[in-house]
Amino acid sequence: MTAHASLQPPRSPVQLDDALELLAQPGWLPLAGGTDVFPAHVGRPLVQPLLDLSRIDALRGQGRVTDAQGRAWWRIGALETWSAVRDAPLPPGLEALVQAALEVGGRQIQNQGTLGGNLCNASPAADGVPVLLALDAQVELRSRAGSRRLSLAEFVLGNRRTALAPGELLVAIHLPLGSPRARSQFLKLGHRRYLVISIAMVAVSVDADAQNRLTRCAVAVGACSAAAKRLPRLEERLLGLPPSQAAGAAASALASGDAADLLAPLSPIDDVRGTAGYRREAVRELIGRAIAMACATPDAAA
Repeated sequence: MTAHASLQPPRSPVQLDDALELLAQPGWLPLAGGTDVFPAHVGRPLVQPLLDLSRIDALRGQGRVTDAQGRAWWRIGALETWSAVRDAPLPPGLEALVQAALEVGGRQIQNQGTLGGNLCNASPAADGVPVLLALDAQVELRSRAGSRRLSLAEFVLGNRRTALAPGELLVAIHLPLGSPRARSQFLKLGHRRYLVISIAMVAVSVDADAQNRLTRCAVAVGACSAAAKRLPRLEERLLGLPPSQAAGAAASALASGDAADLLAPLSPIDDVRGTAGYRREAVRELIGRAIAMACATPDAAA
């Protein structure tokens, strides 16, 4: 049996309901872009039958939607590729998503890999997770029993672990939209520009009121714990500041005796890409840079 062989032929439904019907049966492995599934099985048989999702149009598309409470969201189908995200006319505040799309793998991975697959793979170094975490993303899950929405923090539970229940499929990502002043920034540290597993990542999302005070400052860090983490204590310190002061305030706080408390959600490890200590120092620098860049974007929080 070859490394990519399966005991049953793959199924490739066109309708979402047909896919959910198959998923209700045990054993099926959903396949989106395949950029994580196939490399994970090199040298060993893929014995689960594949459920190819690529023909389901209901899992594609991006656009603005409004919920029952009148709140505006940007909805992204789970099968949207990183290239599609990069080329979409995203609203203000979602710049970090485009920046992450340009950093994922190489051009071939960006053309094939999907947002939904990146989240469901739940790698600690997944580029999409810290960005979407900083943007307060919610995931839409569906099964034959119905649908539900979870925050991304509730969905990604740890290294390769998610809250997907048996028979469930991630069908879309929802991003709340801020004011026209909202901006975001993503920075990634690796040993080379492309096709690299991250040493550390930081995503920042900011918004401000008419008085030019920060009403939102979300900071998320990836590749420094089993799942990407927000830094709520640091965020709280920056709220209410003018955007021009935020980066300096963050740098001062992270250089103070409070730094350990501010970075407490993180649990970096030593591995071949870097030591835990190096990751912590890198994160401090990346946070300051990302906040400064988000707040310095033309018209940002102005």
